[in-house]
Amino acid sequence: MNGAVSKTAMPERVSKVRILPSPLKRMFNFGKKKNQTVTGKELAKQVKSLEENLDKVFKELSLLQTKQKEAVSKVGLVRFNPFGEIGGDQSFSLALLDNEDSGVVITSHYGKEMQRVYAKQVLQGKSEYSLSVEEEDAIKKAKKKT
Repeated sequence: MNGAVSKTAMPERVSKVRILPSPLKRMFNFGKKKNQTVTGKELAKQVKSLEENLDKVFKELSLLQTKQKEAVSKVGLVRFNPFGEIGGDQSFSLALLDNEDSGVVITSHYGKEMQRVYAKQVLQGKSEYSLSVEEEDAIKKAKKKT
């Protein structure tokens, strides 16, 4: 057949072929309606606006990252019963730490006739105050959560 196609192999009816616009044309046709073209000047203005918005987003992200370093990001909780047989585990030690393992450990001793609450500052996982076993455990639990 010498590479030629016979008439019998050709379909009798050719369906319509839709030509899609190029991806770049669709991508840079921001606020335009169909079949409207964007001039180079308009495109440059849109790109400049996008760059300004991107700069603003980067600045906000940097600020959030800075503030997040100081935010509570690690929490450790230990419930316990300081009075032996009386009552349940209604007392607790709660460690609230940031990324540098600094923050506070709060302990509540709950009893029938009294309740005491203690707060101790924690700097880099240690406190200048003496810590109970439960407070140390709460800090260890919080430090494990990275």
